[in-house]
Amino acid sequence: MAVYTWAEGTSDADIAEFTGMLERLPARIPEIRGYAFGPDLGLVPGNGDFGLVAELDDEAAFRTYVAHPDHQPVLAWVAAHVAHRSAVQLSI
Repeated sequence: MAVYTWAEGTSDADIAEFTGMLERLPARIPEIRGYAFGPDLGLVPGNGDFGLVAELDDEAAFRTYVAHPDHQPVLAWVAAHVAHRSAVQLSI
């Protein structure tokens, strides 16, 4: 699970690009069992701007997902457009 706060200057077009990148990942990374993401609903002040939940079977699947070549452009996008990222890996 990750929560992102956009860097100043991140545009709606940038966010649409990010969303498109995320939409393509489940078809390209078979380890992804479930993938949900989207903008914060704005119901509570102080929340992040965007959240993502990736459902993976185990640690090996997580490591494959993170290192996957199709995931690398997403990580580069985040580095360029995100002021703050918070994440947690949990087992349910």
